[in-house]
Amino acid sequence: MGYVSCRFCSFFDEYRFKEKEVDSVITLARRKPVTATEADTVLGKDDLLIRWKKPVRTQASSYAQEVWEDLPESLLLRQVKVTADRPGFRVSQFHIITTLTDAELYPAHEIAQLYFQRWEVELYFRDIKTTMGMDILRCKTPDLIRKEILMYLIAYNCIRCLIQNIAEKQKTEPQHISFKGSIQALRQWEPYLSQNNISRQKQHDLIQRFYESIAGKTIPFRPGRREPRAVKRRPKKYQLLTAHRHEMIEIKHKSKYTAKVA
Repeated sequence: MGYVSCRFCSFFDEYRFKEKEVDSVITLARRKPVTATEADTVLGKDDLLIRWKKPVRTQASSYAQEVWEDLPESLLLRQVKVTADRPGFRVSQFHIITTLTDAELYPAHEIAQLYFQRWEVELYFRDIKTTMGMDILRCKTPDLIRKEILMYLIAYNCIRCLIQNIAEKQKTEPQHISFKGSIQALRQWEPYLSQNNISRQKQHDLIQRFYESIAGKTIPFRPGRREPRAVKRRPKKYQLLTAHRHEMIEIKHKSKYTAKVA
């Protein structure tokens, strides 16, 4: 059985995930939390079994009428109230909705810890977009853009697979190996690993040293580390390139640009 952590909750998505045998853990959004008196069962403090009724379909709904008719009249879900005592969170309390309804098999505090792992996904997206440079796509047509994104994802998965294999050999967690450091090591070692005029034993030794180089690029375990949405380095105050290069009029200056003048 799979697991997914979403940002927004939806009756339709919850049902579709469950239909595909995928359990979900999501934050309660656009709905009011259910009180203990309205719940089907009180499993514990701030831990309730609740039912969501099928929403009324409107013209703004993203699914067709026949799809809406196939939806069940209600969904049995679990609502857990979580208090976030970690720095960097926007709110101190929020509610989680999950299809993991067995309180003995899935205690409330483990559900909360499982949701907190969602931040790791944001860091993985940063690795793809920023570390690998996918924040700026260079292709001009939709087909080529899809291929460009696909190549980024293939390269990302290959690097992650490499990190996973090295972590298993070193008996450590993959999260403790730096993704950026692994890319830098791969770029440095690639000319040596791609040589054709070396023996198999020499190539094997190089690969082992390459693995050791990646394994040495570790990052400390920092649970709850604050990651503010801010830019560390300030951009330079150059003009924006708003015309063709041969038509661009550059503002004369001595020391600084003023972007607003452009």
